[in-house]
Amino acid sequence: MSMQPRPWPEPTPEVAAAVRAIYQGKRQVPLPVRVRDELGEVFADEVFAAAFGREGRPGWSPGRLALITVLQRVDNLTDRQAAEAVATDLTWKYALGLDLNDPGFDASVLSEFRSRVIAHGLEERLYRVKTRA
Repeated sequence: MSMQPRPWPEPTPEVAAAVRAIYQGKRQVPLPVRVRDELGEVFADEVFAAAFGREGRPGWSPGRLALITVLQRVDNLTDRQAAEAVATDLTWKYALGLDLNDPGFDASVLSEFRSRVIAHGLEERLYRVKTRA
């Protein structure tokens, strides 16, 4: 799996509009939306560059996978449930800057990501969340 570091895209207009319509002043905004609104791109891909090659089939953004791992832990989800949330939950799509039709990924991607992070001693990076100045 390879990685070409890129900044996360902004939430798509369709996803942003749907999230705003659902949570407009009536309900508490869910954690994925608050994280994206308050912190933006939480984990930059470059932080995880040592664990991913520059050649080969491009994989999912490690920065995004890091956020998915954190959200997964907060919600106590299995890998399969987290992968399903990426594919179907508007708030997760919003946080990750994904298109409404993005199909997500196979649940095994999360296990492979964690294995790479641990093998390269990068697990502490998941605890260093940037803050906006």
